[in-house]
Amino acid sequence: MNIQKVLDTLMTEGPKIGLKIIGAIILWIIGKWLIGMVMKLVNKGLQAKAVDGTLSHYICSVLSILLTMMLVVAMLGFFGVDTTTFAALLAGAGLAIGTAWAGLLANFASGVFIMLLRPYKVGDYVTIGGVNGTVKEIGIFVTHLDTPDNVRTIVGNKKAFEDNIENFHANPFRRVDLVAQLAHGTDPNQAIQLLKSKVSQIPNVLSSPAPDVEVLEFNLAGPVLAVRPYCHTDNYWQVYFETNACIRNEFGKAGFSTPETHYNIGRAS
Repeated sequence: MNIQKVLDTLMTEGPKIGLKIIGAIILWIIGKWLIGMVMKLVNKGLQAKAVDGTLSHYICSVLSILLTMMLVVAMLGFFGVDTTTFAALLAGAGLAIGTAWAGLLANFASGVFIMLLRPYKVGDYVTIGGVNGTVKEIGIFVTHLDTPDNVRTIVGNKKAFEDNIENFHANPFRRVDLVAQLAHGTDPNQAIQLLKSKVSQIPNVLSSPAPDVEVLEFNLAGPVLAVRPYCHTDNYWQVYFETNACIRNEFGKAGFSTPETHYNIGRAS
């Protein structure tokens, strides 16, 4: 190796390479700053148009990725790389990656349909992909949920979209399903009137529709009442637990007998 030749090359080309590297760093900093400014303007514009927060976040995420890719292409052009060739290579690589990552693209496509059809939005309590939870974020590829026991769970948009979706916030109220066991000697009508009166006084139980209390079935212990108050989804568990407590307390105050299973065993002849 000719050391002198290497040194001469460094002396002549080194400053040019150094200036290009510095220029690329400056271009990257300015480009990211401009992208940040554009994203702020777009976000403000979407807020001014009262666009839903979920859709706004989705649009900003996609736009940020596209602008960053444009910045990378511009930097390659700054270094003298033929961007036309690069674009062709990128398209070919995208096709190969798309074939290999079909599931990822399916998640992306499902995310687009979720944003268009709006089966759920951020803040809704839903069941998607077999998971119950409150929607915290709808991303390009996945949906983030917080389950009732406060575990962050991530569900692929494809799995969420192709499976049944239950949105508990779509309607203004939902029904709480409970039962109350009575003893054989207890008058069902008395118990029904008592629970209708007391359950309707529980906080956040709706007066319209009024709580349903009716005989559901009979078993070996006696009649079984269906106790069904209505409430908003946000108050579901509070109403659920307080209704159970109401059944226990009011039956105790009324002196109802404790239900017991009875068997009639005949004597063999």
